[in-house]
Amino acid sequence: MARKKYHEEPDNHERWLVSYADFITLLFAFFVVMYAISSLNEGKYRVLSNSLTGAFGKVMTVNPKPVDAPNEQLLKLDPLPLVKNRISEGLRKERAQMTTMAKDILTVLEPLVREGKVRVTQTSRGITIEINASLLFAPGDARLNVDSIQALKAIAGVLKLDNHAIQVEGHTDNLPIKNSIFPSNWELSAVRASTVARLLTENGVDEFRVTAVGQGAKLPVSENETPEGRARNRRVSVTILAVLPEPVVEVPIAPTPAATSLPAPVARPTAASLPQTVTDP
Repeated sequence: MARKKYHEEPDNHERWLVSYADFITLLFAFFVVMYAISSLNEGKYRVLSNSLTGAFGKVMTVNPKPVDAPNEQLLKLDPLPLVKNRISEGLRKERAQMTTMAKDILTVLEPLVREGKVRVTQTSRGITIEINASLLFAPGDARLNVDSIQALKAIAGVLKLDNHAIQVEGHTDNLPIKNSIFPSNWELSAVRASTVARLLTENGVDEFRVTAVGQGAKLPVSENETPEGRARNRRVSVTILAVLPEPVVEVPIAPTPAATSLPAPVARPTAASLPQTVTDP
């Protein structure tokens, strides 16, 4: 039986037209896009801006310019207003949450607040519970009084339901202390802060949220010349730190004037001079 002869198909020398047509199509689309971008049609840009709003967090805004102003930019990338609104909304919710927590703390500590032994304040940094040391410790000691444990447990009952970071600071007056346990006010304030922090963690507060700091006598809130002022300065403060602090605005550097003397150093504000908003019961 004769074998069937195989016929090879001739080469198609016009296959390049397919690639060429694709290239021309892409080139046409490119010039269409470039023409649309170069057109000063604010309506087109507004539609494009709305389309890019959710995708990129930036919006392209039109900055029309005359033909004879080549140095001005045609397009300007501005922060998306929606992003700013989300930040503002986050700050508003954070403040509302902190205010609610401050009221809860104030409720459980109301008798001590009325007696002047506890102050609850709220600032952009967060909520600060300032507890007088006379309520917590004996003079020169860092062991908690029995009467103070119940108050700290009430604070822990509110804080353990939250997830904000907590900073416990110990403060003393400026009278020096030196004994076999505490060589100075630094050690006394640090151990007092650690004692309060440990009680909070033992009553349900996550230990990874808590930081204990000894401040010694460097941050007075009253004068140390009177017994009343020194008693006010001996305290432990528990601060619930806000997650979204106030926006930080960078101060630009002014041009340095030609002068022969350096400006006087700016005095550092103390805790007593910082403005605080007291949350009333």
